[in-house]
Amino acid sequence: MMFRSNNCIALHLTSLAKAERFYSDVLGFKLKSKTRTCLEFDTGHFLLYLNRSARPQPPAPSFSVKSVAKARRLLKGARCQIVADRGSSLYFRYPFGNVFDVIGD
Repeated sequence: MMFRSNNCIALHLTSLAKAERFYSDVLGFKLKSKTRTCLEFDTGHFLLYLNRSARPQPPAPSFSVKSVAKARRLLKGARCQIVADRGSSLYFRYPFGNVFDVIGD
């Protein structure tokens, strides 16, 4: 199983309305998509996902895999904690404390 970095980074914030104004008006990023719980910005070299959350969290780098199910089993076997599982993607905390995003190709 191979994990490959991709061009996505996720941030978790409490106010998407404030974030949308800042990232659009101040930084000039192009808003690609918007839902009640997520904003997607094109920053030039990577896609920035802003997710609504009860509390802010540090950036989560993203990896792509061919099979999220296989990645889930491998990570659990390595004593990683699955902190969010959406079926076709997941967040995991590895033994050193950081959180990463995994999405299926």
